[in-house]
Amino acid sequence: MADPGGEQRAALLVAASLFPVPDGVHFSYGTAGFRAEGSTMAPAVCRAGIVAALRSVKLGGAAVGMVITASHNPVDDNGVKIVDADGGMMSRAWEPFSDALANAPTPDALLQLVLQFAKDEGITLGEGHSAQVFLARDTRPTGEYLLDVATKGINAIVDSVALDMGILTTPQLHWMVRNKNRGLKSSEVDYFTQITESFRHLLELIPDDKGSDKPIEKLIVDGANGIGGLKLEEIKPKLASLDIVVRNSGKEGEGILNERCGADFVQKEKVHPAGFGPNDVGVRCASFDGDADRLVYFRIASPSSTMIDLVDGDKILSLFVLFIREQLDIVNEKDSEDNKVLPTRFGVVQTAYANGASTEFLKNLGLKVVFTSTGVKYLHKKALEYDIGIYFEANGHGTVLFTDEFVSRLESLTSEFSSKAAGSTQHEAALRLLATTQLINQAVGDALSGMLLVEAILQHKGWSLQNWSDLYTDLPSKQLKVKVKDRTSIVTTDAERKVFQPSGLQELIDREVGNYSQGRCFVRPSGTEDVVRVYAEASTVEAADSLAKSVAQLVERILG
Repeated sequence: MADPGGEQRAALLVAASLFPVPDGVHFSYGTAGFRAEGSTMAPAVCRAGIVAALRSVKLGGAAVGMVITASHNPVDDNGVKIVDADGGMMSRAWEPFSDALANAPTPDALLQLVLQFAKDEGITLGEGHSAQVFLARDTRPTGEYLLDVATKGINAIVDSVALDMGILTTPQLHWMVRNKNRGLKSSEVDYFTQITESFRHLLELIPDDKGSDKPIEKLIVDGANGIGGLKLEEIKPKLASLDIVVRNSGKEGEGILNERCGADFVQKEKVHPAGFGPNDVGVRCASFDGDADRLVYFRIASPSSTMIDLVDGDKILSLFVLFIREQLDIVNEKDSEDNKVLPTRFGVVQTAYANGASTEFLKNLGLKVVFTSTGVKYLHKKALEYDIGIYFEANGHGTVLFTDEFVSRLESLTSEFSSKAAGSTQHEAALRLLATTQLINQAVGDALSGMLLVEAILQHKGWSLQNWSDLYTDLPSKQLKVKVKDRTSIVTTDAERKVFQPSGLQELIDREVGNYSQGRCFVRPSGTEDVVRVYAEASTVEAADSLAKSVAQLVERILG
């Protein structure tokens, strides 16, 4: 690496001096990026700007993204996520450097870290490629200030360009970065056009015998008082085929971001969000989280209770799998097993937290279900190994990935059908698959595009929320936390489903599980605090509670 000139060194020293790290503060870059109370975030955000600009230089000037958001956290929190050039999360290999830079105690220490890292990575500063970083923020009150801080960090790498894309959902920025680097249209208008047009196309392809003449049922969407509700209101006029009511929409005065609302609250608490009540009993409802990268559905069961029937990420995954599999079977004329026109490696990816009933349902369809460690970055990476890879977490974060090679084969096949058998069932199934590749956000989980795909599939099948919910019945589950002196003393294997260390603990867990009908239990160290998380399932609520408690006591006895 050529030694950068005085201008570059000075720029880094100035940026570090603007936002020093207070004593006793430590930032850590995880799946959610950096996240903390918003007023304390400036040092981490500025330094994340430096990381994003360096990442762009490393990738030959490709666009990289930064989103100022704390997702489903309370409104006073804020954070920053770096979006890699492929539209996914930042390369895990860069996380240790991001941590070190965010916590560099002095401007000179920060400068030395950057110089050493640039040398190790073969990044030439001050000459060659200039960086471009797309910036966006959500609606949090500290967002505008932190976006300005991020810009100062980006500009600390000489010749970098920071492009403010506006107030966006997190998935929108991921989509823009991915499209920009693929040479495709990448503005917000392009995003809206793509998802609304592909949704309309899917509805046009509903067969006449599939109940498309049924009256449209109302859908009430909880926008978490965040950016997702505002964006849905924006595209509502283009969704004439849906009767959508947006509550907790993010409009001023309606409510507080993520306070007793949003997908995270609904999924964890299993009660309806603020703004919903007895008048909504039986109506199909959906909930976004604060930055609109999570989606769950629900229905209020009774006017006298706040409890809901939840349709979580596992069931969204199952619905998508059924639809895609059905279209593939039609294209391949299901019976011609040895001579498929569109051979497809179809993989379904889950974590240990996926409900056992959903895994059983998917396996009974003859699908390959694989497991990864907890976290979207692990799920996404695994899903990339298949022609069609689909993943969801129960919390409603997930998507469907299609390889370029598969899409290319599908496009060729669709053209072939168009000239030889236009309007045939095979042709229409191929067109549905193509529209699905356009509608789903392949960069990251996206509540807006995911909701539109759910709605298209429900209309295609003529299904109510009840039909969907009836696919399988979730096994009762219980989660507990056990405080321990050192969480690293637990080492897991088999995608966190088995304990490797301490020796003998897994055998004790297995023995306990054997006492319960449909019992399953695993323990894993928390990624953020000195606790061990316990997850248990069994055939009844009481049994799941009892199993979780028994295993928590085992962990406490051995590690406490």
